[in-house]
Parts: sequence; C-alpha cells; structure tokens
Amino acid sequence: MKSLTTKQLLTILLCGSILLLPACSKKNVTASVQFDYTETVGCLVTNDLYAIYFSAYLKPEGDLENIKGKDRNKLLRSYCKKIPKTGSLYFTADLVDEDVRETPISVRLVKQELIGEDERKVENFKDTGTIFEVPAKLYPRGMVETHIELDKEGFYALYLSVGEENTMTEENILRIPLHVGVDPDAVSPWHIALRILAVCLGLIIPVILGLIMFSPIIPAKQWVQEISRRSFFLNHKQGIETQK
Repeated sequence: MKSLTTKQLLTILLCGSILLLPACSKKNVTASVQFDYTETVGCLVTNDLYAIYFSAYLKPEGDLENIKGKDRNKLLRSYCKKIPKTGSLYFTADLVDEDVRETPISVRLVKQELIGEDERKVENFKDTGTIFEVPAKLYPRGMVETHIELDKEGFYALYLSVGEENTMTEENILRIPLHVGVDPDAVSPWHIALRILAVCLGLIIPVILGLIMFSPIIPAKQWVQEISRRSFFLNHKQGIETQK
C-alpha cells in the first residue's frame, strides 16, 4: 500500500478543518424549555406526558384580498414564543396524542413578571394576573383555538391543563411562554460572535497551513516530524503518569 506524501497529508488536514467549521456556527438546540420550531407547524411543545404543535398569529392590518404573493404569506406568518407586537392574536394548539382528544382541556393566559436575570428559566417568572380563561372542555377534532386582544407588551404564559381539576398535577400542564413586543428574527450577540469566529477561522487556518506547506524556512516535512515528535513525548509522559 502506497503511503501518503507530506503534502497529501497536509491537504487532508486542510480540507478536514474547513469541513468542521460549519459546526462552530450551529445554534445550540439543547435548552431547558422543550421547544422545537418549524415554519410550517409552529412549535412542538412537550412534557413527559403530552405534546402539541403551537402557533400564534397576528391579525393582519388592511385588506388581505388586495395582498398577494410573498407579502400575503408574510402577513399570515405563525409565531412561537416571540411575537413582534400587540393586537388581535389567535392561538392554535394541535393535539398530537389521540387520547388527549377525549380528555377535557382548559386554557388560561396570564401576565407574567420577570423576577430573575435569565428569561430562559421558568422559575424566574411570576404570574401577576389572568388575562382570560377558557373552562375545561373536549376538543374531539384535536385543535384548540383561542383569540385575544392584547394591548400591552411584555411577558405572558399560556397554560393548557389536561384533565379534570380535582386530578390536576404539574405534569398535566403545558406551559407556553410568550414575549410580546420583540423581534422574533433577532439574533443574540453570542450567535453573532460565533459566526464571526467561524469566518475568521475559515480565513486564518488555510493561510497558516499554506504558509507551512510552501514556507522556504520551515519545510513541510520538518514541520510534520516536529509535530510527531512532540506527540510521542506527550503520550509517553501520560503513560508514565498513569503507571504512577
């Protein structure tokens, strides 16, 4: 079997570094709030017992009959946790589990106050008042729909309670946090910083490897030998420490 040359090894290393760069800019999907957003069906909200697809819609201003194409689709956009402004809001929850359609469900929207620093944590919010409430009833078609006129921005929470009131537990309640008056497309500073870092690495790494490969001062072969030597001593040192 023919061994790879030094330049071939460096080329493989360069390509591997470039392919790994997109991972630096991926959004962290691991979060305490159990949400998964898709543009077609909204948010998948789950707990240990139940799952729903939730969407919030703002009633468009103006006459929809005269608005067509992309502008119409933009006006009829669904939102998840972040809603850009107040107005006439429609909430829909598609029940995923068939059994839930045979169980009474109550709906309650409450105003909330942020009492902590991290708005991603449930314990940092306090309910301050009920905005509206729908008594428990059956939804045999599997679609829970509500409508409310909101005139104040801020934090809210929509509670869907599954089951009878006398048997209600925390596991029977689905909490949907809402923040009204914010840009749903806004990107956090951390995501911007990660993207800038990924771009910088994408520019710097190929340049450094190129300088190493074509440097007249430090030949590529010598550079590879030096890396191998240092790696050998490091592994040898770790083996000694393990034996101790």
